[in-house]
Amino acid sequence: MRKLIFFKRVSIFLLLFMGLNLSFAQDNSAASSDFWKKVRFGGAIGMNFGSNYTEVTLAPSAIYDFNRYFSFGVGLRGSYAQEKNYYESWIYGGSLIALSNPIDFLQLSVELEQLRYNVTNEYPISYEDNFWNTGLYLGAGYFSGNVTVGIRYNVLYNSDEIYAEPWLPFVRVYF
Repeated sequence: MRKLIFFKRVSIFLLLFMGLNLSFAQDNSAASSDFWKKVRFGGAIGMNFGSNYTEVTLAPSAIYDFNRYFSFGVGLRGSYAQEKNYYESWIYGGSLIALSNPIDFLQLSVELEQLRYNVTNEYPISYEDNFWNTGLYLGAGYFSGNVTVGIRYNVLYNSDEIYAEPWLPFVRVYF
């Protein structure tokens, strides 16, 4: 039941977002068209399937380019993972990101991420755990065109959180 409610909420949000986007696209004012010319969209879609294992991630994001050196944006994330007869987890939340391109090939980033983690474990011990996880990432990457490849570090990392390590590699694509 929780899965169905989650997918309904995500679907409604995406439909509203696309509807708002289309309604702004109908506006012919110069200010509106200038704004949307500076907005870039990106994100991630991930799927992992194996023997009795499923993982699906959807993480759309958008940034606004203030100039060629600085951008600011928002993102959403939803992930579902299940290993049959072992565990099931839901991770969802959002993030704020600031990007700086001080030189042509270098992108620096600061990202604040707030994720809700819900897990049900069935084996070897049955339990449920639900908590919020906050991450503050400082990152650097090689930037070329619309793609950045790099690494980020969670300065708020502790061993009780979602990720096993504070260092996370990334690939960012914005169009």
